[in-house]
Amino acid sequence: MSTEENPAAAPRSLAEALRGRDDVSLAALLRSRPDLITPVPTDLTQLATRAGTRASVMRALERLDRFTLQAAQALAVASDPATYGELLGLMAGDDGDPAVSAALPHALGTLREQALVWGGEDRLRLVRTARELLAPSPQHPSPTGLGPTVREAAAGMSPGRIQEIVATAGLPSTHDSVSALEALAGLFSDPERMSALLDQAPSESVEVLERLVWGPPYGQVTADPAPRLRWLLDRGLLLPTAPGTVVLPREVALRLRAGRAHRTTEPVPPAVEAAAAHPPRIVDATAAGQAYTALATVEELLKDWHEGGPAVLRAGGLSVRDLKRTAVALDVPEPVAAFWVELAYAAGLLASDGEADERYAATPAYDEWLERPAGERWARLVTAWLAATRTPGVVGERDAKDRTLSALGPGLDRSAAPEVRHRVLALLAGLPEGAAPDGESLLARLRWERPPRVVRTGGGAPSPYARRTPAQPAEGSRGAVARAETPGYAEDGRSGAGGEDDLRSRLARWTLAEAEMLGVTGRGALSSHGRALIGAPAPRHAEAEAEPTGPGDKLPVHHRQAPAPPVLSPAEQATAAAAAARLLEPLLPEPLDHVLLQADLTAVAPGPLQRPLADMLGVLADVESKGGATVYRFTPGSVRRALDAGRSAADLHAFLAAHSRTPVPQPLAYLIDDVARRHGHLRVGAASSYVRCDDDAVLNEILADKRAAGLGLRRLAPTVLAARTDPAALLEGLRAMGFAPAAESAEGDVLIARADAYRTPPRTPPAPVPDGPPVPDDTLLAAAVRAVRAGDLASTAPRRPVGGEAAGSAPGELPRTSAADTLATLQAAVLTNDTVWIGYVNAEGAASQRVIAPIRVEGGFVTAYDHTADEVRTYPLHRITGVAELAD
Repeated sequence: MSTEENPAAAPRSLAEALRGRDDVSLAALLRSRPDLITPVPTDLTQLATRAGTRASVMRALERLDRFTLQAAQALAVASDPATYGELLGLMAGDDGDPAVSAALPHALGTLREQALVWGGEDRLRLVRTARELLAPSPQHPSPTGLGPTVREAAAGMSPGRIQEIVATAGLPSTHDSVSALEALAGLFSDPERMSALLDQAPSESVEVLERLVWGPPYGQVTADPAPRLRWLLDRGLLLPTAPGTVVLPREVALRLRAGRAHRTTEPVPPAVEAAAAHPPRIVDATAAGQAYTALATVEELLKDWHEGGPAVLRAGGLSVRDLKRTAVALDVPEPVAAFWVELAYAAGLLASDGEADERYAATPAYDEWLERPAGERWARLVTAWLAATRTPGVVGERDAKDRTLSALGPGLDRSAAPEVRHRVLALLAGLPEGAAPDGESLLARLRWERPPRVVRTGGGAPSPYARRTPAQPAEGSRGAVARAETPGYAEDGRSGAGGEDDLRSRLARWTLAEAEMLGVTGRGALSSHGRALIGAPAPRHAEAEAEPTGPGDKLPVHHRQAPAPPVLSPAEQATAAAAAARLLEPLLPEPLDHVLLQADLTAVAPGPLQRPLADMLGVLADVESKGGATVYRFTPGSVRRALDAGRSAADLHAFLAAHSRTPVPQPLAYLIDDVARRHGHLRVGAASSYVRCDDDAVLNEILADKRAAGLGLRRLAPTVLAARTDPAALLEGLRAMGFAPAAESAEGDVLIARADAYRTPPRTPPAPVPDGPPVPDDTLLAAAVRAVRAGDLASTAPRRPVGGEAAGSAPGELPRTSAADTLATLQAAVLTNDTVWIGYVNAEGAASQRVIAPIRVEGGFVTAYDHTADEVRTYPLHRITGVAELAD
């Protein structure tokens, strides 16, 4: 039995409570609060100190579920220490609530596990920092809506006024203010006497109390209160806290609330309801279709940027104009285009080239990605999506400096995004197979698991946890009490439209939409490969539930949800992604090796094409329309593009004949031959640039054309023209005039232009911005617990006095001995095989205490078995501050 549960060994501090825990409990604490392990504490006293710091406590409180946080808030307004019965009364009320009674032990266990509460059930203590953050004050009202106690509210009142209140309330006078306030608090806490007092109150006075009972408890009065207020003030049911301000004491509010600290408690998480159900095979087929579309969209995006994509803004990111162009090219809305761009960036397929005129382009990893099977390519995209902290949904909004957030730019990281994505998918996995969730119930569940932030910071800059000071009420009638409303909070103390809480809801909505676009879900329901992606087990209730007959069939509102899948480590996530890819692969459409050529210079691809065929057809023709079948159109420009890529007319004829299920139409054959006949008739090189042609009549025609005026052409020879423009501009100008020139090398050979050759240097994907320290693995936890235990043994081990004085007798103080005494004690320990306690300062100046068993002392070093590190180490003698023998 731990000291926290044994009244005979009640801990006197959090450090003592931690000292009474076993290793499993300490590991659970470090796992739930990983910030405590960075760096590893030297002993349990340091661990307790770190667990009580404001930043660590705030992080722990914000990760509690609603009911556990309500329990902590109740302890903050309870006596210190409190009993379990008092806490239960504050949570369940005088009438009791079976659900609260059943859930409270688990909530209290969570608070104890996370070192926010310590002590036995008869002496429960909330960590002091947590009490400061959650307890009510005039500047920071509590989410409970309670005010100060009678003693706190009457701290500034004169003894005479206190005695007047006691006498008016029907209590005997006392000899001092302390006993008088105790008697008044006892009256307000006694149900029978309080009921008798309220029975005497005017109905108008009771209405005033009812307006303040659930908070905020503060109100304002005029200098001459009305009789209904005077009656309350005279009996201490309202106490003045400042000129013109009164407060409802905590004891009075609790009695009027029937003992409840909160208006509503939520011991049970709200269930995620299923809005509709679909056959699982339809869900998987739909998700597979979306997955294939996702792959095609990313390929189309990067193919559009093959020659180098848009320029990078000076501040980083993609301009609004370029995002619009990308959205038009992909035929999607701009927010969706931002999502695909950010997804390719997160997967390492897209980056900036780092040149002087910086622009975006595909990375070498994109070429490797293209060679992978479709399932593996999809797995890489969704794995990057799950872990990414960059949030494309905020593109177009403004940051704290009123700058517009741009796609691929800075400021898009939201650390909570990976956690919200995983949790949303985990909740979907808890639904029956093929069930699509009701969005509002899903958001309600997420808000229960991570409630609005209601704790506060101290001084300094405003915190997202800070609640606002009660607003000044509007002036009313003489003597009226006006409630001090807190903007942004509802009647039960919940946060309203807070920025961070609103972001989590938006992240959840974005997750549902993005999962559908990626094919993780189909028709809103989690697919089988989506379950494998997050490591969720296959649903166990698939046989018990009849398959619905239509997509709109409703499922029962209350169903038994499966347990949430665990958060996967990177290695486990890679394994799960591979399993998801294997499940998805058979569902994807099989690529085709043929098209249907038509007489109107178009080709119809009745499905996805094999990559070599799709790549060649993308060069030879332009995409005219997409859908279930893709329509390609052949034009002189597209044919010339294929010839520029090094293909001959014979190659093109053979290619079409080999991959068409229909004969090659005569108009298409004529088009290829006509463009090929004129292709390369003109040669362009660098003079700055030149044009040469064996037919001087063609050159005469070019010189006579007014459109050639901007090219700066002049004749050098009957078959050669020189130009002031560069070869690329000259090529474009001549093509715009209707000619089909070919580029020429310095040796006179035709250059083969490959539009898809541009790539950035190797780039790594953007690293996610973590939301706090990572959760340690079991190996690190075991080592940390062992180190903390050993350090605590060193700091608390009893030791003998040295030289007639207690060396380092104060807890945590390093031993201090002279160099001669240190050497003599260590040499003696070697001879007697004793264990000693030393203080040690390392090269960085960090001091620590260690328990060692010296093995050898020579050459200015001591070699010893270090019980703290559980290994043999060597220490320089000049870094040992002192040594003390351990007591028997």
